[in-house]
Amino acid sequence: MGVCTVKCAFSALCGIGLALLAAVAAAQDVPSVNPLAGNAKAIAAGESLFSSMNCDGCHGGGGSGWVGPSLADGRWRFGGDDAALYHSIAHGRPRGMPAYGELLPEEFIWQLVSYLQQLRAPPGVPTQYWP
Repeated sequence: MGVCTVKCAFSALCGIGLALLAAVAAAQDVPSVNPLAGNAKAIAAGESLFSSMNCDGCHGGGGSGWVGPSLADGRWRFGGDDAALYHSIAHGRPRGMPAYGELLPEEFIWQLVSYLQQLRAPPGVPTQYWP
C-alpha cells in the first residue's frame, strides 16, 4: 500500500471520527427536559406543526393513530418522556419514523413534544394490549 493511500485512509477515518464526535456533542447539548413544557403557545404551535409537517398523515388526527402508532394512548415503544420524544422526532426510529432534526430547529421539536405530551386518548380507544 502506498504512502498516499495510507495517508488518505487515515485522513478519512479522522474525518469520520470528528463528525461522530460533533454529532455526539450536539446531541448532548439538547436539554433532557422540555423547556417549553406546559406553555400554551408552544402547545398550539406544536399542534400546527403536527398538521403542517403531515405528522397526522401517519399518526392520524390528534395523534390517535393510523398507519403510524397512536401518540395519544400513553403507550410508547421508545419512551414517552421529554428526551425520548425529542430523540424520536429529531433522529427518527426504525420501521417508518423519519428523522426531522436536520429540517426543524430545536424549538420546533420541543413545540411538537409539548403538543404530544398533552394529548389524551379519545373515548373508545383501547389503551391496553389485546392479544
